[in-house]
Amino acid sequence: MINGERLIERPLRWGMVGGGRTGQVGYKHRTGALRDGTYKLICGAFDLDAARGRDFGVKLGVEANRCYADYKELIAGETAREDGVEVVSIATPNFTHYEITKACLEAGLHVICEKPLFFTVEECDEVAKLAEEKGLIVGVTYGFTGHPLVHQMAAMVKKGMLGDIRIVDMQYTHGFNAGDDVGAGEALKWRTNPKTAGPTFVLGDIGTHLYYLSEVVLPHLKIERLLCDRKAFIPTRAPLEDHATVLMHYDNGARGRLWVSSVNAGNMGSQRYRFVGSKASIEWSDAHPDQLIYEVQGEPNRILHHGMPYLEEESLAVDRMGALHTEGLGDSWSNIYLWIAQAIDAKNRDDEAFLKTHHYPGIKAGTEGVRWLENCVRSADAGSAWVDFK
Repeated sequence: MINGERLIERPLRWGMVGGGRTGQVGYKHRTGALRDGTYKLICGAFDLDAARGRDFGVKLGVEANRCYADYKELIAGETAREDGVEVVSIATPNFTHYEITKACLEAGLHVICEKPLFFTVEECDEVAKLAEEKGLIVGVTYGFTGHPLVHQMAAMVKKGMLGDIRIVDMQYTHGFNAGDDVGAGEALKWRTNPKTAGPTFVLGDIGTHLYYLSEVVLPHLKIERLLCDRKAFIPTRAPLEDHATVLMHYDNGARGRLWVSSVNAGNMGSQRYRFVGSKASIEWSDAHPDQLIYEVQGEPNRILHHGMPYLEEESLAVDRMGALHTEGLGDSWSNIYLWIAQAIDAKNRDDEAFLKTHHYPGIKAGTEGVRWLENCVRSADAGSAWVDFK
């Protein structure tokens, strides 16, 4: 169980690009990073409006002279200091991820970036090579993959409790974009513009969460072929999609279905995962994050509760609140940030043995998410045709 004891020698000097007062994800990053004493927020370029960003940063406790106008000023200012920033989180629109990540790495800074990581696998491979050459970590924030019941599912699959995996069924939908875009906020505007969002809207914005979590639970399964059908029910969002269904064929013969939508009217937003094997099935949803449904063929259904001693050690080791209290998104983000901090600490100490066995969402996880998106777009653009996954 995680109890707040610092698991690295000292806090990492941490900064943010984006994530300011009007941002949607900044507080999630700070909730995750600051909880265990593994990071100390010392600087930021929080906002396109420099004055507003400075005011916001000061109210977070950052010195005014370390609240910068943009990421270029941040890098220049911090690399000139002996006590400069070591790791930077990027919580900005998709189209900026590549240039900011690359600039930080070239300056010798570790990076934690929002998803989808970049627009193309080619960009991902370039940055992965640069990070390797510089001896630096790139982490990616896939929100719920730090939840203890996700790791309970992974442990159950690994130990054969489900048998051979046959069916993978995933859903992440909400209805907050069911209406037209008249008066839309800036967040929706950039997410539905190919120049700023990239080649997808909901596939990249929420679909990559589903895909990466399935990789955590089912690391032995690989997609061989997929078919993506996507549509913009609000025409002004075309050519990007506000709804998509993806069918997947895996290398063991399993079949997968993934549904993402931001026009599921009345739905308040939820992720649901069901993994079906030859012996049993498991199902988990963030709408009921404390409960994992375990169904063994021919036996009564069971509801497993987080934090209980009958769970696998892999789950109990990353639990924070204990069985009596709800374990949610903030706890998951804290785990993700902790795991990335441990990776950065190990990289700083040249502890490659630790890194070989340590789990965290890194550059490979980000790259595979972009690869999945590229294949989805290729299929959709070919008239929702089956394509070989590559």
